[in-house]
Amino acid sequence: MGIVIPAVLPSSRKELEEKLALFASIPAVSRVQIDVVDGRFAAPASWPYNSPSTKSDLVLGEMLPHLDHIEYEIDLMCVDAEVAVEAWLTLGATRLTLHAESVIDLPRLIAFVRDRYGDFISLGLALSVASELALIEQCLEGIAYVQFMGIARIGRQGQPLDPRVFEKVRAFHRRHPSIPIQIDGGVSLQNAKKLLAAGASSLVIGSGILKAKDPAAAVAAFEELESPFGV
Repeated sequence: MGIVIPAVLPSSRKELEEKLALFASIPAVSRVQIDVVDGRFAAPASWPYNSPSTKSDLVLGEMLPHLDHIEYEIDLMCVDAEVAVEAWLTLGATRLTLHAESVIDLPRLIAFVRDRYGDFISLGLALSVASELALIEQCLEGIAYVQFMGIARIGRQGQPLDPRVFEKVRAFHRRHPSIPIQIDGGVSLQNAKKLLAAGASSLVIGSGILKAKDPAAAVAAFEELESPFGV
């Protein structure tokens, strides 16, 4: 598995399908993150939260495409994660990222998801750059990966990296060297090598790929960096 996880923040089902088709056409891509923003925990809302009349289509819709060679990771930036989990699993997702700040009782949410869906998913925890590591330290049992947000305002692509993330990654990696770390937000070729050296094993990249003249070449450039902490 490579270090690059392409990410899409869809405004519509059509855009989601177009971006997934693009990622699936790149041979090096084996995992894709779909950002789900509810407009409450983070803003602005993405699909399907930006279109309440079609939100039910998520549950009743077709399976996610390219499941034969793409593993889907759903980044749940929403306050109703308990409800959203089942919908995305029904569509074929196998990895779910829960945001530590999205609920009052994080251990209860993790226990709910693990007890109900534990055999079907890999569960990750996301932590905002301004939050303390203590927020997740007692919730790491059974967690497949930790995602550190590299930007101050989550839910928007194209923002610069917040330099506070470097020390957060280093500190967490020192304490938990066996837990894979991925960085989401603000990742560029200019800072990726430093993030990998700090302890990251995967890089979630949206606009850095989607806005590139040659998305496949952009993925290849990141993959050439390699991670000393690969998963």
